[in-house]
Amino acid sequence: MALLLWLPTLVCWAEIPDKPKPERLVNDFAGLLSATQKQVLEDSLVAFNKATSTQICVVTVMSLDGYDIADYAQQLGEKWGVGTKKHNNGAILLVKPKTEREKGRAFIATGYGLEASLPDIICYRIVNNVMIPYFRNNDYGGGIMAGAEYMMRATRGEFTAEAEEDDFPYVIVVFIIIIVILMISAGRNGKGGGGSNNDTDYRPRRRVTYNDPFSQGSFGGSVFGGGRSSGGFGGGFGGGFGGFGGGSFGGGGGGGSW
Repeated sequence: MALLLWLPTLVCWAEIPDKPKPERLVNDFAGLLSATQKQVLEDSLVAFNKATSTQICVVTVMSLDGYDIADYAQQLGEKWGVGTKKHNNGAILLVKPKTEREKGRAFIATGYGLEASLPDIICYRIVNNVMIPYFRNNDYGGGIMAGAEYMMRATRGEFTAEAEEDDFPYVIVVFIIIIVILMISAGRNGKGGGGSNNDTDYRPRRRVTYNDPFSQGSFGGSVFGGGRSSGGFGGGFGGGFGGFGGGSFGGGGGGGSW
């Protein structure tokens, strides 16, 4: 009976790729990266893992085999055990390229231990604001490397959803004050209805602190450019990847399509 209960899980996992041998952090099954890009990215992610214990694993596939991409990424991370068992600090950056028949899709799945520094909204914005603009120009290497760098920066605490929420009530207060002043100034001219347009414009402003850092051009060019203050790429620490640590995934993440 117990075997029958486990059978659906075993069947699903059979469709998820096995861990590579030797284990590595960049797994370009779809062939989207050049040899140089793969080496630079692998070295950088290995160095980041050694410095922080956080494991960011990049995976590209040509097909999701009928899976929803979020499920695929979560099951892949769980099956491979990305992250440490103690901290569950692993993340999967999964990309399926666009084809003549199917949309392209990308998703960032996070382990339990990264859900604070990589919450769903930040994962969503990394994919949609940083990566997909590259992908639309058929620059998969640029998009993947930029996305990985933003993930490293986020896990260092450079971007926080909490700070955004803390500022939000103050923005509402300022907005209300401005509307009241405009209505008083309009007086008898009957133009107070203009407030509806301001309200329409307001919703994106809640996210302005995300739009600035999470944009394709915020590095001032290619992710291969030197001298960036973020320090994401530009050489590893020497030595190879020590292997995945048995981390678990909690269903967090975000993604998009093009």
